[in-house]
Amino acid sequence: MKDSVVFMASGATAGAGVSATIGTMGLVGGFGGVAIGMTPVTAAGAVAGAATYGAFKAIEEGDAKAFGAIGMGAVGGAYISSTIGGMGLAGSFGAVGIGMGTMAMAGGVVGLGVYGLYKACKPEPGQRMAGAIDAFGRMETKVLEMDAYTQALLELDPVFAEDIWKQKFADLEIEEELEALKVKQQQKDKSTANYQSDNQVYSNFEKPENQTKTITIESQPSQTWKCINILKGHLAKVTAIAISSDGQTLASGSEDKTVSLWDLKTGKHDFTFFGQAKEVFAVAISPQGKMLVAGGFDNKISSWQVDSKALLRPFFYPNYTYSHFGFISCLTFSPDQKILASASGDKTIRLWGRYTGDLKRTLNGHSDTVWSVAISPDCQTLVSGSADKTIRVWSLSSYKQPQIITGHSNWVTSVAISPDGKRLASGSADGTVKLWNLNTGELLKTLDKQLKGIVSVAINPNGQLLASADRNAVHLWNLHTGQLLGTLAGCSPVVFSPDGQILVSGGKAGTIKIWRNQFGVKTTPFESGLSGEWWEILGVEIDADINRVKLAYRQLARQYHPDINSSATAIAKMQAINQAYEAFLQKLSQGLN
Repeated sequence: MKDSVVFMASGATAGAGVSATIGTMGLVGGFGGVAIGMTPVTAAGAVAGAATYGAFKAIEEGDAKAFGAIGMGAVGGAYISSTIGGMGLAGSFGAVGIGMGTMAMAGGVVGLGVYGLYKACKPEPGQRMAGAIDAFGRMETKVLEMDAYTQALLELDPVFAEDIWKQKFADLEIEEELEALKVKQQQKDKSTANYQSDNQVYSNFEKPENQTKTITIESQPSQTWKCINILKGHLAKVTAIAISSDGQTLASGSEDKTVSLWDLKTGKHDFTFFGQAKEVFAVAISPQGKMLVAGGFDNKISSWQVDSKALLRPFFYPNYTYSHFGFISCLTFSPDQKILASASGDKTIRLWGRYTGDLKRTLNGHSDTVWSVAISPDCQTLVSGSADKTIRVWSLSSYKQPQIITGHSNWVTSVAISPDGKRLASGSADGTVKLWNLNTGELLKTLDKQLKGIVSVAINPNGQLLASADRNAVHLWNLHTGQLLGTLAGCSPVVFSPDGQILVSGGKAGTIKIWRNQFGVKTTPFESGLSGEWWEILGVEIDADINRVKLAYRQLARQYHPDINSSATAIAKMQAINQAYEAFLQKLSQGLN
């Protein structure tokens, strides 16, 4: 019995380590979504340990009962898969599918674990396998007791609790320092490289039949966007971000089951809303900035008054204590703020009265989790992206059968509509971002840089810039040409401020990163050019060396040269960039004389 305890304890420890490293996970599928914390992962590790012990005993004794246990477990796992349907495991690491083969294998491991406990209990002659099964229940009780004991320590021993929180924040500080050093080293390496200008020219939205090839461009750090602030406060991954229409307030939702409000300009933390039963996955602020809504793995949509911080009405499905039958994956208000749209793991989209909180309509059609929804500027169209690999375009006036757009080979995780309502951007777990004609559904371009699974996409209010994010990086693209403009050291989610000058992204270890456009001026289509000192326009320090300045100039030229950028302001901006570079060369020649 002693050696079996070693196997199970080692497995439990490994499970706890995996949970601590990855963070909170969720099991999603046709049944909805279920959050998975440290306790079940620890228990799973103990089961794996028991299975390992059972395997050793089966080999040592040549006991055929082990194969029977494996077979029974595998059949059970396959039955669960066939009953529930497709599933996926989602978390900070991204998302992976779980098929019938995987479920059968998992069932086999559980069966072998039962056999291992059966051998560990050393049954008397005639004793049945039921004793080992009962041991599983006792083992789970012990794991839960240990979890409760840890929580009690945190509540009863303030010194012990303080040490844990200090260690959490110390880890945040160390991780940010390491990331800053990494970015600095990358910039140093890039400054010594010899960059060649890219002469490839793309027309403004070529015909779909000419887009059989994807656009692939080498990644490079962006010199036009600079991280000006890192917000710290959440104790787990930030999963959702929203900005008020006046650009003053930032809302963030996290796996730590809280929603926070921040002053976007100063970075000061304003308030934290507690009370969410499980991880928060979606947040939104109404167009007038008065209401904040949030939802997540507790299947509920909660709302608060932004000014007073008071709890407002819940959004409940009729005769039901929840908003959806699955987890809430996305929330968005219509621009006229008449409706709130919610997407869910129950495969549906629901439209709620923004003022009354009443359910107006449920949109059915997707065959798997709906990950994202977006509403057009004219409030006539809703677009949804789903784990069924499709995009659906719904009419909010007629509610007729939606147009179905296909093309992605994996989950469609995020959708965004351009400010003019003509283009649609979609991000997918297949590692691509696709640009579509929203009216016709025609594919315009595929942006592919051998990216990892895309989790979030956002379009700048000026309609010129697209941001896509995975769990490791944020990529910036020219929305018209599909050209990769740069890469930021952030992660999903991403959102632009209403004036387009601020980009907010997720960061490591529960942080939020604030990025500012280095030009320091608004980039609306009505603006004619740039202003400022030469180093401000080029986005460098005043004492930057010649290689750094040349690199910044080349990257800006690749972004705003009229042969590449067809926007109305590109010529004026390119002239300002040239004048800034000429001012630098003049300063350089004066220094040499």
